[in-house]
Amino acid sequence: MMQEPIDVKSKILSTGIRVGTHVKTKFMAPFITMANPDGMYQFDMDITLQRIDAAARFMKNVGPENALVCSGREFAYSPIEKFCEITGAQIKLNRFMPGTLTNPSLKYYIEPRLILISDPQVDEQAVIEATNAGIPVIGIANTDNITSNVDLVIPANNKGRRALATIYWLLARRILIEQENLTEDGQ
Repeated sequence: MMQEPIDVKSKILSTGIRVGTHVKTKFMAPFITMANPDGMYQFDMDITLQRIDAAARFMKNVGPENALVCSGREFAYSPIEKFCEITGAQIKLNRFMPGTLTNPSLKYYIEPRLILISDPQVDEQAVIEATNAGIPVIGIANTDNITSNVDLVIPANNKGRRALATIYWLLARRILIEQENLTEDGQ
């Protein structure tokens, strides 16, 4: 029995993935299409989906098992746990301890080849350490984030529970498609 192809764009609009904040930084301006009547900036969904595709290709090339997904944002914990279960990526939730990526004498030292963060502001310590260690950073960034040390920005709402779950679902799905473990129509 054939399933209907998944129309990703129409399904994700209801999750609030494209809704930003009332603040716009110069780093995020290229990804913003307009402000809604309430003054909330909105992202261009085509750019967001293109960036998710690029992030999936990048993670596939590095190998998801060599990626570290970290977040101090509580709403991201459950989606990240599921994402790491599906893709095989490493996980680091809660506070990012200084020295995790830069001090080999620590017992919790790890050497990932890629870092994925949920918020450049909340996960600032992870971004600083990854930059110092020369590790590329993929970051989900909202309209009010400063992304100067993020190598690949995924422009999306990183504050909402449903939006974060949707982003991690889309990214996991694209990685599985890139690895040829899943087809475009979900088979």
